[in-house]
Amino acid sequence: MRFFRRDDLPSPAASFRTAPCDVLIMANPTAGGYRPKLLAKVQEKLQAGGCKVTLHLTSHAGEIGEVCADPKLAVGLLVIAGGDGSINEALAGFQSNPAPPDLAVIPFGTANVLACELGLPRRSGAIAGAILRRRTKPLHAGLANGHPFVLMASSGFDAEVVHGIPLSLKRRLGKLAYVITAIRIGLTRETSDLTAEIDGETLHGKLAVATNGRFYGGPFVISPDASVTKAGLQLLMLEKDDPLSSFRFGLALLMGRVHKAKGVTVRNFQRARILSNRPVPVQIDGDPFGTTPVEIEPAPGHLAIVVP
Repeated sequence: MRFFRRDDLPSPAASFRTAPCDVLIMANPTAGGYRPKLLAKVQEKLQAGGCKVTLHLTSHAGEIGEVCADPKLAVGLLVIAGGDGSINEALAGFQSNPAPPDLAVIPFGTANVLACELGLPRRSGAIAGAILRRRTKPLHAGLANGHPFVLMASSGFDAEVVHGIPLSLKRRLGKLAYVITAIRIGLTRETSDLTAEIDGETLHGKLAVATNGRFYGGPFVISPDASVTKAGLQLLMLEKDDPLSSFRFGLALLMGRVHKAKGVTVRNFQRARILSNRPVPVQIDGDPFGTTPVEIEPAPGHLAIVVP
């Protein structure tokens, strides 16, 4: 199965397009971080720059994926105004679209990690300016059990938190909701043993993170050599998750030295399979994604995404 078109895009050099352009902006008005005034300003500036702009507010869950999967989607640029979960939904839809449009992002959401990866602007003028310039880079992704992720797929404590956080709490408290849920789960959880089979090597540990980019959980560097704009995945395995090991991991994360921390193993890989003796939660791009086992590999091809 071919995942994305755009196999003929130059890499890693950026490409350029100019206005006028046909733009569709999609946003979920019920999502956390929704900013209607910002959207209106971006739309106004794009129209002043010569673009035909349609703003579409979703009315039900899954609508972004439905629109992106439609082979009749006839726009030059699709702009997702949302968080990492909305972008993931668009990628999933593009799997069924033989000719997906270029992609741009207006960063909303609790912790838009892709925005950190690409250095995306958050002010209306800068956002509109980037879209009008149409400078693009290739956006690579991974596949977890066939479903795309642009940032990460993981199993272990972080996925347990993602599965356990109430949506209402997340919308009300944002990042603080993750802290509260992590403390609640951390006091009562039963630790999980994970096995990662990667390209003929077997690793054992408590937390497995397959990453497509540099950042994790926001502006925290987990893999300094990785990038969503170049092909390749890395697997990070945390050997222990007792309180002392978890504290060391968190401290190393804050310092940007996780890849060098004691008890952490990092490997480049082409194929990985994460297993466990009992089902362990899995998350992709910050959203729940079932339980182990999970098979992970690079997605073939890539999209074009607008960058500053």
